[in-house]
Amino acid sequence: MKNFLLSFLLLIVLLPASNLSAQGAENVVLITFDGLRWQEVFGGIDQNLATHKNYSPQTELLMQRFWHSNSNDRAQALLPFIHNTVFSQGIYAGNRHENSCAAVSNDWYFSYPGYSEILTGVINPNINSNSKVPNTEITFLELLESNSLYKAQTAAFASWDVFPFIFNVQRSGVHVNAFSVEANPADAHETFLNKMQSDIPPPWTTVRNDAFTHQFALSYLRREQPKVLFISYGETDDFAHDGKYDEYVFAANRTDRFIEEIWSTLQSIDQYRDNTVLFITVDHGRGESPVESWMHHSSRQATTGPNSGLTQYADGIVGSEATWFAAMGPGVSNRGLIQTETGCITSNRIAATLMQFLGEDYRDYNPAMGAPIQALFD
Repeated sequence: MKNFLLSFLLLIVLLPASNLSAQGAENVVLITFDGLRWQEVFGGIDQNLATHKNYSPQTELLMQRFWHSNSNDRAQALLPFIHNTVFSQGIYAGNRHENSCAAVSNDWYFSYPGYSEILTGVINPNINSNSKVPNTEITFLELLESNSLYKAQTAAFASWDVFPFIFNVQRSGVHVNAFSVEANPADAHETFLNKMQSDIPPPWTTVRNDAFTHQFALSYLRREQPKVLFISYGETDDFAHDGKYDEYVFAANRTDRFIEEIWSTLQSIDQYRDNTVLFITVDHGRGESPVESWMHHSSRQATTGPNSGLTQYADGIVGSEATWFAAMGPGVSNRGLIQTETGCITSNRIAATLMQFLGEDYRDYNPAMGAPIQALFD
């Protein structure tokens, strides 16, 4: 009887600790770079591309700002906040030179399937194009909105105009500002942002300047203080598709600065300070060899189907499945690089991981999601 009572009391004492270990934060911020290669993230600028006459008209400026003989120094020069703060205080994966593998698990290696995988945790083979088709899968933001704790507490901001369909806003009701101006500007600042975006021509027909995405997200963050925030910056991918390596590099560096501003804003607000997980990742990788393949990304299956303009690459764009990620915040391990002995950590596990950081069990919402990445937890 004494042993039974002792065991019972021990169980009661341990239960709160177990619950606390499952919930390290009350807020999560998920940020994506579109198509930023792991090669630049961990090795800095590519000298061949940075000095290539066709890809880098601004070679002199590029080399002056970002070139160092040491790859670690180059990487820190390119992404100083990610290296000096996120990597040093948290955990990350995807440096394939250091036996650390991260990858998509969809069959296509381009954006709609990649973002759907990240946001829903589900691989749906029917999501096989970038067409503006409402997503039949449910993002983790929408799933959380079904919980009264998160009702009207999620939001998404993006540069690409397909995101309202990825989030299926007509069904989900998630607040999504993507490509377009803010439909209902809340104050004079947002009215000014709307005017500026309308007056400054976007560089592409479907992607706006990331500066507008960033400013709209910051404004909403300060005013509404959502528990779950998603921000997708798109310039890196589109400059790469344009063959502008110099602008691709400048966009990556600028986005690093944007993320630093998001983090400093979070730390200035009581709700978020020391109570928010920051998770950064990418929707797909890019090619490396032959040299021009850095502009592209597609699987072999995609090049024989939706991306038939790349059929000259018989094996698809090799390496475009390769991704990377980094995280920091309460409850996140600070052990640095994750080395993967076998296999890769896949993007379909990110949504459930973020839910677990919030103390939510993904199996209560959608058991078909990829399981959390347990190596990330402190």
